[in-house]
Amino acid sequence: MLITLIKNANLYSPKHLGFNDILITGKQIAQIAPHIEITGIPYETIDAQGAIVTPGFIDQHVHVTGGGGQQGYASLVPEVTVSELVSCGTTTVLGLLGTDGFVKDLGALYARVKAYDQEGLSAYMLTGFYGLPTPTLTSSVAEDLIYIDKVIGCKLAMSDDRSSFPTELEILRLINQVRLGGFTSGKGGILHIHLGALPQGIEPLLQIARQYPSLISYLSPTHLIRTEQLFLQAVELGKMGGMIDFSTGGTRFDLPHRCVMRALKEGVSLGQITFSSDGHGGVRRVDPVTGVVTYRPAPMELNFKEVVALVQEEGLPLEQALTLITSNPARNLKLKQKGVVAVGADADLCFLDDKLVLTDVIANGCVMMKDKQIIKKGRYER
Repeated sequence: MLITLIKNANLYSPKHLGFNDILITGKQIAQIAPHIEITGIPYETIDAQGAIVTPGFIDQHVHVTGGGGQQGYASLVPEVTVSELVSCGTTTVLGLLGTDGFVKDLGALYARVKAYDQEGLSAYMLTGFYGLPTPTLTSSVAEDLIYIDKVIGCKLAMSDDRSSFPTELEILRLINQVRLGGFTSGKGGILHIHLGALPQGIEPLLQIARQYPSLISYLSPTHLIRTEQLFLQAVELGKMGGMIDFSTGGTRFDLPHRCVMRALKEGVSLGQITFSSDGHGGVRRVDPVTGVVTYRPAPMELNFKEVVALVQEEGLPLEQALTLITSNPARNLKLKQKGVVAVGADADLCFLDDKLVLTDVIANGCVMMKDKQIIKKGRYER
């Protein structure tokens, strides 16, 4: 078993704990203390030299197999590489399908997620896609959660002209499936819901939250800053205790860090807000003059950039800003070993310099990036 001792870390767990040493045994954190000494066994030492050390970042909405081809076969978006994830500090990724549940199917998604695991990252997936009826790997959403190791929830789309226009009853039935599957498997379960820009927004979700408060924790709506109207509905859900996700790489009416500050002023708890990238999804653009619709892949790197903007432009303390890409998404996805630097947690760590530039990444106890250089790439990366 590899033993690694990190010395002189300015530790954010994400709570600021000051200078500490961190002992890693295998893939887990074994000890955190101001001074740790090891004798009698071989180990490796990493001197952080006062660098900021944080939990590894979690991206809970990534099209890891690439978004669907919304302008024909040639427009199919390529899959996400290990280097793309590591370079932006992502050590845990949630893969999902988009509009395309046919060419980019659940079998390919499962294979890609398992490959990330073999390459050193932590990866999970959602069953389903935009439409109804919901495709699954087994005979039902609940059985996917129970029998498929990587499935932790289900994907659905609503208020989008590409969706299947699910009714409130259909949404409730899917919540029932992820809830029962989550109970049995011990995974918790979520229904992750893509939101388009149609006027209805998340009104059916608000109705469910009002009538059945016990179901709020299973709702995981995303793209909630696509329009200002949608954002205002998200504020209402957040104040009710629901989790609300702001996409950093997709369509938005304002910058994500500004939306966070506005939500806080409206009374939403910071603990109810997350960032996700929508990485490698197809982002639609309509030319205001010609009306021509084009698509581009959503970027991967904006989550942490928006966290830095919260600190440097908005004055939010780093320990608070970090929660949007660490402990908050971990709680939303019900991943108890992720999103924190704590004894017993997985050894996923990011190192930042005093200007909040990402320099090093450790995933499951393995160094993936050192001194801004990727040192562990995917098998077919050059």
